Amino acid sequence: MTGAPTPAPRIALVLGASRGLGFALARALGAAGWQVVAVARTEGGLEELDDAIRAAGGPQPMLAPLDITNLDAMRHLCRSVFDRWGRADLWVHTAIHAPPMAPAGHIDPKDWERALAVNARAPGLLIPLVEPLLRAAPAGTALFLDDPRAGQKFFGAYGATKAAQIALARSWQAEGARIGPRVAIETPAPMPTALRARFFPGEDRSRLTPCADEAARLMPLLA
Repeated sequence: MTGAPTPAPRIALVLGASRGLGFALARALGAAGWQVVAVARTEGGLEELDDAIRAAGGPQPMLAPLDITNLDAMRHLCRSVFDRWGRADLWVHTAIHAPPMAPAGHIDPKDWERALAVNARAPGLLIPLVEPLLRAAPAGTALFLDDPRAGQKFFGAYGATKAAQIALARSWQAEGARIGPRVAIETPAPMPTALRARFFPGEDRSRLTPCADEAARLMPLLA
């Protein structure tokens, strides 16, 4: 007599998975039984994630040490996900570039170009690659994280490019409201991340919300 078949794992593509909220969400998803495809440039952080997920009893994640601005590499990754699983149930986009704070008249051209590439251009190029994977899932979902800094002093490069990313995500959200995929846009609580430390180096980090707690709050939205 055979038992019930093992249900297929849900597939989560997490970009920016080596630190901060991306790491915490990837770990929580893996611990909950999701098959995590973890993307980040920091290979050491991805290896720590692998250890954390497996220590929690989750399936071994697929680690992809990639720069999300490398379109050929991301195209190959999405194709690999399709060939292996035929879909992605979830895309978590936490990858971000935090250029140094500066007056608008003193933004370094290289910082501006990198912020544009990571925060605005990459999501625009990735949506057409990931959308077919989400559409192939029963209830494909994409999660973007807002950080509304547009118009604040010295946040010009970060605020403008992050606002562009969220504007794009909101358009995609409206377009898929009836036909999918579902696009969720959340504004996380302030967390003690490396990104925030660049912007607010002197603040009391003990007052901030731990990334694991914020991941736990977001998890029900992803299920």
